[in-house]
Amino acid sequence: MSSHSTDDARRVALVTGSSSGIGAAVARRLAEAGYRVVVNSARSVEAGTRLAAELPGAVYLRADVSDEAQAKDLVERTVDTLGRLDLLVNCAGTTRFIPHDDLEAATPEIWRHLYDVNVIGVWQTVTAAVPHLRRTRGAIVNVSSQAGVRPGGSSIPYAVSKAAVNHMTKLLAKTLGPDVRVNAVAPGLVDTPWFDGVDGADAAKAHVADVVPLRRVGRAEDIAGAVHDLAHSSYITGEVLLVDGGGHLLG
Repeated sequence: MSSHSTDDARRVALVTGSSSGIGAAVARRLAEAGYRVVVNSARSVEAGTRLAAELPGAVYLRADVSDEAQAKDLVERTVDTLGRLDLLVNCAGTTRFIPHDDLEAATPEIWRHLYDVNVIGVWQTVTAAVPHLRRTRGAIVNVSSQAGVRPGGSSIPYAVSKAAVNHMTKLLAKTLGPDVRVNAVAPGLVDTPWFDGVDGADAAKAHVADVVPLRRVGRAEDIAGAVHDLAHSSYITGEVLLVDGGGHLLG
């Protein structure tokens, strides 16, 4: 008989970068589905702690996944605290808003920073989590971007980093099956705090709402629903699911 309580036997999800925006919506959706959720952020401690307090059985753990030691420690503290790991959602990410034709503004320092968080951070968290996910035959869902599939996005370094996440997703799915399924969601424009104060954000939202087949911008809850569905689709792995209101159909 397990030494854990009945509550401890419930599934556990670690959602990186989940103090606000898409990550917070994912944490809420998974909690509604019965997961005990680890809410995580690198800086927004107050918001993360507040969200965890709202979700049954949730905890908040601070860590910067771009730091290898912190990424490993985050996974180990998750398992030490909640007893297991069933689902890893890599939502932690960052960007810089740079016009694509302003090549000099996309400095090597910006490239390195975006890769450290968006790509290497995912890799470090995955490698720490895989031994635990193998034991539960769990799943990984990476939050990518439409910008990693089509030539767009907030900057060229950001778009390329998300293309790397998409390809990493496929390589990991091929490597980790049948024990661990790996998929990604690739949102189009989603109305989140990322766009607060960004020049031209309102115009971009209006344009998307005017042209995509579903005639609105995405909501964080749309992405959370897709993450939940991929986490539970037992015969899907290696998929990059566009969640963009049909924007990819525009050519």
